[in-house]
Amino acid sequence: MVRLGLIQHACPPSNTVEQNRAVAADMIRDAAAQGAQLVATQELFDGPYFPQVESDEQFRYAEPIPGPRTAFLCDLAKELGIFLTGSCFERRAPGLYHNTSLMIDPSGAIVGTYRKMHIPDDPRFFEKYYFAPGDGPVANGNGVGDAGWKTIGITPGGTDFRAGLLVCWDQWYPEAARLTALRGAQALFYPTAIAWHKEEAQDENQRQRDAWITIQRSHAIANGCFVCAINRTGVEDDLTFWGSSFIAAPGGTVIAEAPVDRPAVLVADLDLSLIEHNRQGWPFLRDRRVDAYAGLLHRYLDGT
Repeated sequence: MVRLGLIQHACPPSNTVEQNRAVAADMIRDAAAQGAQLVATQELFDGPYFPQVESDEQFRYAEPIPGPRTAFLCDLAKELGIFLTGSCFERRAPGLYHNTSLMIDPSGAIVGTYRKMHIPDDPRFFEKYYFAPGDGPVANGNGVGDAGWKTIGITPGGTDFRAGLLVCWDQWYPEAARLTALRGAQALFYPTAIAWHKEEAQDENQRQRDAWITIQRSHAIANGCFVCAINRTGVEDDLTFWGSSFIAAPGGTVIAEAPVDRPAVLVADLDLSLIEHNRQGWPFLRDRRVDAYAGLLHRYLDGT
């Protein structure tokens, strides 16, 4: 068993970064008090969802790694003796920025990072203006990429555990989930900022939320692993973030879910024995036709 905590909260435009960090710290402490050995934040947890507009002023939210934001997370992990995965706006170099998730161990050390690979560009989600995608795989001697998709080995509660770090828009891509699971991930983590636009109809809002839940439950089913989605809540300008953070078990059952419209500390036990049990019953990894998928390396298969 691994006891996991997810924190879901609002980041009102009137809040400062320091105020948002204080909210997150209280919730992380709450999760740890409930026995969580690993806690995960939502996407860009300590600031507004700034990609609603394209403006150079928004780059002020970026920080290097390590930096003040990561120091805050590292100090908190060390204080509480937990593993902590947080989502950050990273300034990698002058003019080069990433949407980055990191894993911190109970000593306060950063033990792994992942830079978001899929970057959206939609109305009110202008992320390509701000974020470069993570570096693609670099082939090693076995022809298998050792960058891009990755898992991070940690030991929450003394249990060997491999966490797959992905971010938001990645959650719509079965390829990302599969390649991370093939690297041994027992749980996929998706810190998220997804919302309804104020001009959309209520039935369309519900359809979008259902699709968001369905695709991630599908990753849990297809890969026989846990899926953990952590979404913010609250209203920021034209967007209403729909919360609904949840954990899906291997096989797709939702074992914990947060409300749509208010903060929540979600704590649940991950029974890692369910991974092998589900993969024995649904042996999708065994039956994959790895000799027949070359077409996936193309953008589109023209002329077929």
